[in-house]
Amino acid sequence: MAASLRPARFDELGLGRALSDRMLPCLVAAMAFLAAMALAGWAGAASLAHHWQQGAAAALTVQVPKPESPAAPPGASRISRVAGILQATDGIQSVRVLSDAELAKLLHPWLGEGADRLAVPLPGIVAVHLDADADLAGLSRRLEQAAPGTLVEDHGVWIGRLSVLARSLQACAALALIIVVIVATVVIAVATHAGLSVRREAIEIVHGLGATDGYIAGRFASRVTLLAAVGGLIGAILALPVLLTLATLAAPFAGTAETSSPSVGAALGVLPPELWLAMLGLVTGSALIGFLTAQGTVRRWLRHLP
Repeated sequence: MAASLRPARFDELGLGRALSDRMLPCLVAAMAFLAAMALAGWAGAASLAHHWQQGAAAALTVQVPKPESPAAPPGASRISRVAGILQATDGIQSVRVLSDAELAKLLHPWLGEGADRLAVPLPGIVAVHLDADADLAGLSRRLEQAAPGTLVEDHGVWIGRLSVLARSLQACAALALIIVVIVATVVIAVATHAGLSVRREAIEIVHGLGATDGYIAGRFASRVTLLAAVGGLIGAILALPVLLTLATLAAPFAGTAETSSPSVGAALGVLPPELWLAMLGLVTGSALIGFLTAQGTVRRWLRHLP
């Protein structure tokens, strides 16, 4: 009855004064910003790990000791015989023998400029790219017969380590997101409780005139939901430039930019589609947390009224 007699936009509970349209949205915006960073960490770790694992799974490194020595049977060097066997193997797309200059460049971070003057002979390195699944066990046996001591490294250890690292980063991001949700819930509950305390007399009068608990809780929940949604939108907007900057920096590691200054378009390509959906969901999630928290807080508070 109270709701039907209430004029349009009449704020009989004084919620405009009890729940500030500045403080609560700012607090929720900060929480939404942190949630966006946590979601970005989760999605970024998953995307980069998937890209790196695909690259590692499709590559082989073959080390050939004494590469220029004659192979068995004689007729070609060990490195040439190994390269020929690799090129004739089904499931191998490309075979490239690294030059001495490339080997020196690879060793430069550890040995400096003296990498090409080592007294220890370096093995020949063959970079192999797999086009499909290959019989690595059979391949290793054939290479061993042609050039004893040849080592085939399929990067399986690195793939396992990348998987563990990705899962660890995702777990940390999920934990951070859970903490943010808890803190946001507490902030909204405290703000709602403060608003109830400020408007206690008005609430008691309206409640005494016949307003139900559901009506009063609904009025508070509507106000809090709107403010939380505004805060979530602000947080998402503030997070977007940061995410684009981080994506621009991460673009070379994802293989989408080959220059030192990747473009914004490359950055947009690095952002996973699920992250864009999560950014849109920040507004809905903030509003939902605000609604549920306000409803629960107000109903518990009203149960203690005389």
